[in-house]
Amino acid sequence: MNFCSHCGAAVTLRVPGGDTLPRYVCDACETVHYQNPKIVAGCIPEWEDKILLCRRAIEPRHGLWTLPAGFMEKGETTLQAAARETLEEAGARVEVGPLYTVFSLPHIDQVYLFYRGRLTDLDYAPGSESLEVDLFHEHVVPWGQLAFRVVRETLKLYYQDRLAGRFRTHVGDIVRMPGTAAEYEVSISAQDG
Repeated sequence: MNFCSHCGAAVTLRVPGGDTLPRYVCDACETVHYQNPKIVAGCIPEWEDKILLCRRAIEPRHGLWTLPAGFMEKGETTLQAAARETLEEAGARVEVGPLYTVFSLPHIDQVYLFYRGRLTDLDYAPGSESLEVDLFHEHVVPWGQLAFRVVRETLKLYYQDRLAGRFRTHVGDIVRMPGTAAEYEVSISAQDG
């Protein structure tokens, strides 16, 4: 950030009075600009023993598969965001169910929330951000072509829970290891309820 969105003057990265972290502070009007993690909401659209995946038509990870998800909009709940993203990316309507995974990704300042969701019908089609959309049995999920680590971890947990006959809420962190471009540490805990 270089300039204040309030008055247009230059900003400086410093710890403002009464705070403990560096923030961008306007040199002219003293407005403190807080930059907080973004929330990404999505769902695991289920139909019988299959799940719906989207092949991305946009960067990052163009051409790879993902669960429908995206950034929350102002004025909507996480449930509304998950349903909206599923409709936008997969043309699919879902009854959003229970929260399934919550992952913090501090290296990109994002928090992901995935809900289980039941497709209300089989009327789905790629949205503007998807090349194609399809239902997958577990044995044909394109594991080597999944776009994001958070999607891979969510699906691994989903199939483990389905095999166990008991779905739980999973909370975890996916942290990029220092000095590497692609190595991550994943920590997850499961919670009943």
